[in-house]
Amino acid sequence: MKLALDILQGLGLASAVGLRPFLPALLAGALASGNLGVDFHGTQFAFLESPWWLLALAAALVASVLLRRVLESGPGEAALSGLGIGLGALLCAASIDDRHGTWWYGLILGALLALLASSVSRQLFARVRARFTSAGDAAAAAALPFYAEAAGVVIAGASVLFPPLAILAIGFLLALLVTGRRRAGQKYAGLRILR
Repeated sequence: MKLALDILQGLGLASAVGLRPFLPALLAGALASGNLGVDFHGTQFAFLESPWWLLALAAALVASVLLRRVLESGPGEAALSGLGIGLGALLCAASIDDRHGTWWYGLILGALLALLASSVSRQLFARVRARFTSAGDAAAAAALPFYAEAAGVVIAGASVLFPPLAILAIGFLLALLVTGRRRAGQKYAGLRILR
């Protein structure tokens, strides 16, 4: 049972950093340094709660806020996504390594779930941003990264403090993936009718 909870906790953290990488990872490291629901001390991933790592995450968070416009474009968005996938792999494996000797599969599971969260959120926010932009609501479009940060923090905190809640986050991501694909299929079906 403890293994299942640790895996769920790791998957929840991976999905949180897949949305936005820095603030959820900073929260997880801060909780781990206080031994609140997770503890990376004594694991292969002890650096995830070290002060220098938390300071680096805080600096990266500030830089991502200041460079928000650059990070919403193709290469910047891909770089942010890659960082989220890497952090998701590390946090998932670290969560498992907290109480279990075999943790390597957490790297794979975490990377896959962070990839899912990243791709689903990028598609969702691109659609919503386009809708806000076409409606002339630039302020709402500019606030979208902050909503992603807030969602990531809520998912990370909930997954650490009550790991079964990660199931809800994963289910929500899968539902967004299915509805996003269905909408894309309907869009292209409509284009075929016009021919």
